[in-house]
Amino acid sequence: MNPTPPPAPEPEPAPAPDTVRRLVRSLLTDAAAPGPGPEVRPVREQGGHFTWWVGRRHVLRLAPDREATLRQRRELRLRDLVRPLVGGAVPVSVARGEWAPGLGYTLDTKVPGVSGEEHAVSALGEADLAELLTGLREVPVRQAETLGVPRTPPRSLEALRATAVRAAGRLPAEEFDPARFDQLAAPAAVQLGAQTGAPVLVHHHLLGEHLVVSPDGRVRGVLDWTGAVIGDPAEDIAGLAVAVGAPAAVRAATLAGYGARPCLRGLWLARCDTVVRLAARLHAGDTGRLPLLEAQLRRAWESILLERVTDLRDGPDPAL
Repeated sequence: MNPTPPPAPEPEPAPAPDTVRRLVRSLLTDAAAPGPGPEVRPVREQGGHFTWWVGRRHVLRLAPDREATLRQRRELRLRDLVRPLVGGAVPVSVARGEWAPGLGYTLDTKVPGVSGEEHAVSALGEADLAELLTGLREVPVRQAETLGVPRTPPRSLEALRATAVRAAGRLPAEEFDPARFDQLAAPAAVQLGAQTGAPVLVHHHLLGEHLVVSPDGRVRGVLDWTGAVIGDPAEDIAGLAVAVGAPAAVRAATLAGYGARPCLRGLWLARCDTVVRLAARLHAGDTGRLPLLEAQLRRAWESILLERVTDLRDGPDPAL
């Protein structure tokens, strides 16, 4: 009989503001200097960390437990690996260490701009996203694996479609018409599920809140690399469809050299995911993020020319 595994350790309580101020003061100022040091303010979107704005130029992220600390340390090494390939889109850590025994922190430079949920991406921004997707494909997979980046098998679009169809049936009629899934017949879902291309480094959380957009619509930064995996590039195309809309995501992926099949696969991953997430939140009675989920669903379900002109009965797409 296998012994009962020990319970997972409880996460560290959120640090008191004075704890954060003392840490920041030790990092950015002379501890003996008069004055309170840089202003610190908690960030609303924490992404699995205790996150604080530090003045106007920095962001402090404190890992809440040892598992998050390991992911954070891997992220810092991964960002150094991908930065030369994706341009200036990756934040830089100016200090790192432990804020409590065994719990890590990183003080990053703040990327100028606003969340992709607050500002639309321009045509030049789409070119930035294409450069990002191209760079991710060029990251040496073996090097990423040595950093501890896990491999993840492609999801079954056929199974995800079936789950999404059931979820759509639970949505109010004014939220979503389940007949929209007729655009993706079950045989087409099977075809789009087949993967023949080599796995690549995938950011895996290319949502609007992780894109930093400048006033002219350029993508100036991509945040939160803790969930990166080696796997299906269609997952990042899906993330972009949710973040910036299906047409912009497909244009960026096409500029990056992806063909019709990975683009359509990413599009339908995004569409199924947004339906499932919205239905789950409504079923749970949690309305706090409904406006965001509804906006994401609308963006993912925007019509694109590619799905009207592509015949999935053709031979395999070499860019898949």
